[in-house]
Amino acid sequence: MIDRESLLGADAWQPLREYRGREEHRIVGLMTGTSADAIDTALVRFHGLGMESTHEVEAYRESALEPALRNEILQVAAAETLEPERLMRLDAALGERHAAAVLELLAETGRAPREIDAIGMHGQTVRHVPRAAGQGRALTLQIGSAAVVAERTGIAVVSDFRSRDTAAGGEGAPLVPLTDWWLFRSPDESRVLLNLGGMANATYLPRGGALDHVVGFDTGPGNALLDALVSTSDASARFDEGGARAARGRISEEMLDQCLEEAFFAQPPPRSTGRERFGRAYAALLRERGLAAGLSEDDVLATAVALTAAAVAQAIGRFLVPHGVDAVYASGGGVRNLTLMRALAERLAPIPVRPLEALGVNASGKEALAFAFLAHQTLAGLPGNVPGATGAARAVVLGHVTPASATARGART
Repeated sequence: MIDRESLLGADAWQPLREYRGREEHRIVGLMTGTSADAIDTALVRFHGLGMESTHEVEAYRESALEPALRNEILQVAAAETLEPERLMRLDAALGERHAAAVLELLAETGRAPREIDAIGMHGQTVRHVPRAAGQGRALTLQIGSAAVVAERTGIAVVSDFRSRDTAAGGEGAPLVPLTDWWLFRSPDESRVLLNLGGMANATYLPRGGALDHVVGFDTGPGNALLDALVSTSDASARFDEGGARAARGRISEEMLDQCLEEAFFAQPPPRSTGRERFGRAYAALLRERGLAAGLSEDDVLATAVALTAAAVAQAIGRFLVPHGVDAVYASGGGVRNLTLMRALAERLAPIPVRPLEALGVNASGKEALAFAFLAHQTLAGLPGNVPGATGAARAVVLGHVTPASATARGART
């Protein structure tokens, strides 16, 4: 039987139209990075709108992706050709997994879905083509069905953040610089916010600088390369715990120098990259080259760690140090790799490298917080990109909005 009240009397858009009129909002931010190892979930309470917003992270959790699902993500991301049905099935499966992650977080906090204004979902990147490789236009695809998430949770979803920036001529990445400026700008210190995710990227915040002074770019490989090398040599391992294996290895300076001749590293910002350049295929090439030269598996891994650190240091030294850098603050899964952190400290000295916690934010959860903030911006009708970071022609409102059904929304207040 058709529910005529649902069809004629309910207004699923009403809470979103009224968003700007409310002082307080709760948003769940979801992030799963290039490494495809987990969904980071943050429940964030915002007061106010725009750059004057204040926030409190009320809860944070990491939900590991099941091995079969992670393997399918990596296979789809690496495929040269793909049946559309396979991509569609993965899109739906990721929607289910993201929805479960939200509901698990809310269950832990005792919050009902009706208390949450929206979900900011980055989605899983399965292909990213920078402008340099896309004939002048960047192409990017993040999957994880927003419709499934909205249907399972009863909460509106903001998703597909990157495509509007690419439509405006940008790289679609990095998108975290707006959040970095909102949270970490300083009148006294010129800062680099370094994210060590699947790919590594940096945001530059000159002391006292306005938003249009912000610079951001991908520095090169990160955890995706390191994790691929580990899992190739040991099928039971997903990553190098604490960087222990890399610490046992010997760096091949010759191979490192060859790697740094890659054209990407000389490319000025704004620039972006992805697993298409520094993922499993690159890891396989690096491993083959290293083993043929007599290196051990740990030697190859140590050299890849050195490459990640050297690419960061080279980019900061070439593009940012001339403008003044007082400190580098690191976040992302790579901060748990002690060998990588030591390599960064050595190569960036005398610039200090500090964990993001020194600025009062959880290093692992920053990107989930960032996409909660970007959803907050979108629902307020405010831009979410930084043209100085992505290369877009203008600042634009990001994302697609999928409303919750009015019946699922119930008595939301």
